[in-house]
Amino acid sequence: MPKSTQTPASVLQSLMDEYQLNPFSLSKAINLSNSAVRLLVIGKAKVTVPTALRLAKLFGQTPGYWLDLQREADLNEASKDQNFQDILKGIAKAKKPEAPKPGTAKKPGKQQSLSDKRKKAAKVPGTKPAKGSRVKSVGSKRKK
Repeated sequence: MPKSTQTPASVLQSLMDEYQLNPFSLSKAINLSNSAVRLLVIGKAKVTVPTALRLAKLFGQTPGYWLDLQREADLNEASKDQNFQDILKGIAKAKKPEAPKPGTAKKPGKQQSLSDKRKKAAKVPGTKPAKGSRVKSVGSKRKK
């Protein structure tokens, strides 16, 4: 797992220092609430797509730059979470089914439609009709 020390918050803080911005002036520049900017600066909020677009426009980067920073920070955080690591250990890698050997492939047979299966089940004595079938029972007339 990646162990990046750069987080969106640290990069944002260094850019704010470089451009001599405070959270209030940054919030006005990118049309985002002051509280949202403060949460970004302290690392309590994540960079979303709209925020990445705004920051990229202001600082002359691509939105992908900000989203990559956030993705790396998320991966780094997940790699430190022991409960999540335990869950990952319990997941086995998927295995592809073996390809049939040439000449041993099953011949396609005729499949019964669902309505055919319901009709067949309704004819067998002692069985209940399939769920959702429209078999009318005796004496079930609607009153108007």
